[in-house]
Amino acid sequence: MTNVIQPFHLLVVALAGWLNRNQQAVIDYLIEENRVLKDQLEGQRLRFTDDQRRRLTAKAKVLGRRLLDEIETLVTPDTLLAWHRKLIAEKSCRNAIIEWEGGNSY
Repeated sequence: MTNVIQPFHLLVVALAGWLNRNQQAVIDYLIEENRVLKDQLEGQRLRFTDDQRRRLTAKAKVLGRRLLDEIETLVTPDTLLAWHRKLIAEKSCRNAIIEWEGGNSY
């Protein structure tokens, strides 16, 4: 039985290594693409819609401040996390208003 499992383990490890290399290559490309984009902007201010802020902050919150500091982002980690706090506060406020008006928050 162990002879059958060992080749399977080898296959799983090889597949995991291949996937990891591909994912890292994609991440490296996207980081470099962000650097190029920032270079082209040359200090111009980017304008984001509320939907774009929501999408960016959802991903940024998962990464956390320490990792955001290590990668090349279009806006600073402080800005991303401030947007997140603001969006959470707005959501809490909307829920409180709905409850105060007698509706439910779902």
